[in-house]
Amino acid sequence: MIRFGTNPIAWANDDDPSLGADIPTERILDEAGRQIGFDGIENGHRWPSDPEALRLLMQAHGLAFISGWHSLNLLAQSVDEEKRAIQPHLDRLKHNGCTVCIACETSNSVQGLDAPLSARPVLDASGMAAFGAKVEQIASFCADQGVELVYHHHMGTVVQSPEDIDAFMAATGPATSLLFDAGHCFFGGGDPEAVLRRHISRVGHFHAKNVRPLLRARVECEGLSFMDGVRAGVFTVPGDQEGAIDFAPLMRVLAEHGYDRWIVIEAEQDPAERNPLLYQTLGLATLRRLAAEAGLIDRKEGKFS
Repeated sequence: MIRFGTNPIAWANDDDPSLGADIPTERILDEAGRQIGFDGIENGHRWPSDPEALRLLMQAHGLAFISGWHSLNLLAQSVDEEKRAIQPHLDRLKHNGCTVCIACETSNSVQGLDAPLSARPVLDASGMAAFGAKVEQIASFCADQGVELVYHHHMGTVVQSPEDIDAFMAATGPATSLLFDAGHCFFGGGDPEAVLRRHISRVGHFHAKNVRPLLRARVECEGLSFMDGVRAGVFTVPGDQEGAIDFAPLMRVLAEHGYDRWIVIEAEQDPAERNPLLYQTLGLATLRRLAAEAGLIDRKEGKFS
């Protein structure tokens, strides 16, 4: 069953906590759940680390806890060390009924640094094969506990471009799935529809992020960092006319292949400049309409109320 979720990064940014620092946690949860109508929400730095406290918080607001990001360090640590590092995160996910674990290699990434995206790490063919084999071991470790590892391709990391995604997917499997992020795919130089079609059979999670192409071009031309781009507003939600991504064909691809999992709006912007309540409402209404038109959900479910 398709469920629609969001990420609190639209209200309170994890990488730059100054963005949205003034927004109360209660407001985030009330807007996401009661006011907008999302089915669930992903992890954020505001949520309690204790698994039961987290469960009770989500329950109080009628939201499912979807999953949360885990930073892998497989290029710097052993597989055994990484298994120990990920276990508390898995325990928290399992306690809250999560079925996927979002993971991304960050040991040598530049996404949180004051560095241009061109400085990001690149793996050669043998390096990607070795890295993929390690990720697959962690994915199998997660699968043995009933949680599917969904790998998040991301700007500033070793899996950024469409070529990186293809190489990574070839180097992993069957335990490793893909978190397909439309925004990071476009930002990384890919055609979201084409990349999604190539890997749809292994997509375990979907992030509906849009990109403002003029700001993307500025990031590239001026050699800005990833976070410079975020602060400037390079990302936005589905349905925003400033965004370049057409989500209609993406919903059709999901429908054609019987995708029945979470669709999550993860679109970080400066909430002082772009009101999360308004933008997230637009994003959800757009996705529900397009999903209904594609036959991904029942048409009456596509009506936003």
